[in-house]
Amino acid sequence: QVQLVESGGGLVQTGGSLRLSCAVSGRTFGSYAVGWFRHGPGKEREFVAAISWSGGTAYYGDSVKGRFSISRDNAKDTVYLQMNSLKPEDTAVYYCAADPTGPPSWASLRSTEYDYWGQGTQVTVSS
Repeated sequence: QVQLVESGGGLVQTGGSLRLSCAVSGRTFGSYAVGWFRHGPGKEREFVAAISWSGGTAYYGDSVKGRFSISRDNAKDTVYLQMNSLKPEDTAVYYCAADPTGPPSWASLRSTEYDYWGQGTQVTVSS
């Protein structure tokens, strides 16, 4: 049973930082890309960032470029999302997801490409 567990969410003031972690366990596949998505109040699910297995390919949503950074430690099966200069509009439940179907250099921006999802972690940015 593949499990993704997000952690690191919480309440932070505008301009603050948080680092989210996504721990993957029980996997029965080799390489996998990881994406972060978020679902804010009254909004549709939004792509945040994605990283390939190799770490050499990373993509960011337009609203977080220059503020968020995705990285991974394959030895620990963990992916991180460093979030800086947080804004109230970043308030959302953040989900990580794994896609084991692509090559090691691949990462998708589309949520439909991801097969495994975590339960999410709440991030609240106060103004």
